[in-house]
Amino acid sequence: MLTGICLPASSQPISICPYNPHYYFYKDKPVVLITSAEHYGAVINKGFNYVKYLNMLQSFHLNYTRIYPGYLIEPEGMYMKDNTLAPNSDNLLLPWARSDVPGYVSGGNKFDLNKWDEAFFDRLRDFIQKAGERDIMVEICFFNAQYDQSWAVSALNAKNNCQGLGEGHFNDAQTLNDPALVKAETGYVRKIVKEVNAFDNVILEVCDETTVHGTPLLLAAEWTRSMISVIKETEKDLPKKHLIAQQVIGSLHGAGDLSDYPDVSVIVGQYVGVQFYGDGRATYSDAVQEGGILALDDKYDCNKPIEFNETNYYPLWYKDDPVADSRVEAWEFVCGGGAGFNHLNGRFTVEQPDGNTPDNIKILTSLKNLTDFIQHVDFSKMQADKELIVTNSLNDYVFWRALSLQGKQYVLYLHHSFLEYSAYTVRPGNYTTRMELRIPPGKYRFEWVDPSTGTCIKMEDLVNNSDTLKVTTPEHSIDIALRISRIN
Repeated sequence: MLTGICLPASSQPISICPYNPHYYFYKDKPVVLITSAEHYGAVINKGFNYVKYLNMLQSFHLNYTRIYPGYLIEPEGMYMKDNTLAPNSDNLLLPWARSDVPGYVSGGNKFDLNKWDEAFFDRLRDFIQKAGERDIMVEICFFNAQYDQSWAVSALNAKNNCQGLGEGHFNDAQTLNDPALVKAETGYVRKIVKEVNAFDNVILEVCDETTVHGTPLLLAAEWTRSMISVIKETEKDLPKKHLIAQQVIGSLHGAGDLSDYPDVSVIVGQYVGVQFYGDGRATYSDAVQEGGILALDDKYDCNKPIEFNETNYYPLWYKDDPVADSRVEAWEFVCGGGAGFNHLNGRFTVEQPDGNTPDNIKILTSLKNLTDFIQHVDFSKMQADKELIVTNSLNDYVFWRALSLQGKQYVLYLHHSFLEYSAYTVRPGNYTTRMELRIPPGKYRFEWVDPSTGTCIKMEDLVNNSDTLKVTTPEHSIDIALRISRIN
């Protein structure tokens, strides 16, 4: 029951762009989702003022956030003091109601898995509605692989619920091995799908990092497909049908790669490149996560939106210049044809839900600049272009991506960085780069943009009388972006 929720009667959920399946479509126009978001605890953490958070995103033209709705939480203080996904017990709000039985590991009573907590669903609906009022999409990620610390505080752990359900190892939670646990997981998915069906600003994501803590890939893949089926079956008789997203896990085209699965609408990658576990060998393994930017190379031909929906945890996991490292991954991904980018940001906290710190303002500004930059071209008519640069003076530490609408519009972005699997580390310097671009004859306007400020640092009109055109970038210290438009 959607008490107090006002929704338009004939609206449509966010969907895939009908004329370019690499992008989303919302309110009758193509859209790219760009954000820097809190650590997914906006709903489950009662202490978090999500209105201030959403207002900050809106003020920087950001249109995307992500939540975990209760399956995985983290113990208080994990990673950082104010991790929003790790509320204290007093602020913890889950889909399941508290029982009268004491003994929850973090304090208070255990959870009753046979009873829903309507306060949670009131907060969930209100969060989604307030996000929708600001044209912010909410990606609901039902599951993340459990691990020692998260399983210890999970409501689905036998120690924390009065049914004694979930007695197995945490790796069993992403398999079909425990029928009673699967029944509880299925009920959780069905309930949330029903509660959010009326909203248009929702994407349903199945599971993050399914195997990264040791769940066998074949078992995890079977379980993932079963949860996708639960979503589809639940929505079958409901008014609205939402996009379903799933991360690529394991080797390409292997059991954990559901990119071609017909019920998967959105392909998800996390971090920049391939992320390794264990001994870190540079080969695919069952535990590997496909990087968001790597997915642009591996999965673009699937003709589905590709998301880079989790980066390193800012600022903890970045190196010398976390602000610049964060900026270049966002710009490269979007200028390479990505549909949705989410920078995981620890500056949004219970104490400071608007994340208003000097460094975070720089990050939000760079993402606003990216939003404005991509909206100034007909991106939905463009395709990733790996052949725009014919010859160049680039070295191994320069990364570039391009989009093109052949003969009419082009986007090019490049940056100078090291790649260390999960993130870039920028290499500041004084750079000018000579390139030969594959552009047909004509007169074109070149706009060179500084991504950190959004300012056009050079504009020039150039005439090309052949099939390629030689250009030189203005001097830049880390990165530079280019818009090209035909003017005759």
